[in-house]
Amino acid sequence: MAGRNGKKTVGSLVLSLGVCVVTAGVVYLFVPHDDSKETPVPRVDYRVELLSARRAAPYPVAAPEGLSKSWKATSVRYEAERNETWHLGFLDPDGQYVAVEQSTDKPARFIDDASQGAEATSGKQSINGAEWQRYKGDKYDALVLKEKGSTTVVTGTAGFGQLTKMAESLKMERAESA
Repeated sequence: MAGRNGKKTVGSLVLSLGVCVVTAGVVYLFVPHDDSKETPVPRVDYRVELLSARRAAPYPVAAPEGLSKSWKATSVRYEAERNETWHLGFLDPDGQYVAVEQSTDKPARFIDDASQGAEATSGKQSINGAEWQRYKGDKYDALVLKEKGSTTVVTGTAGFGQLTKMAESLKMERAESA
């Protein structure tokens, strides 16, 4: 008799588990939920890192001035050990990614890395008196400024209009010596 009660117990357990799974499935189907919302990217304050980079870098470090609050800074870093690399990432007002990248690395290698493999085009444009070259890519497009000692790349998923707006807003400077 004990064996038979054991079978009933296992059978009851399986049946109960099945009922729970079906109930959970029904509840999931009928309770409203929105899986499309992404976790918002937090805004970062890059002022301290910018000041530190401008003190440490051997070139004038670029950062935007005068962009509207709808441009959201999302990432910042200065890596002296990686060819004095400066990175400042933004989301533009349409939620597209735009980054300012600078480095003392070899231009070809740095541009390829910063622009995620974008290729140089014949297009050039004058921005604030400097000639920037356009790069077109599968992932990112870019505007590139090669200067003595450093390369600046404004790149991202945004179109050339927004990349140009970022490049136009850039103020490149070094910190004053004390």
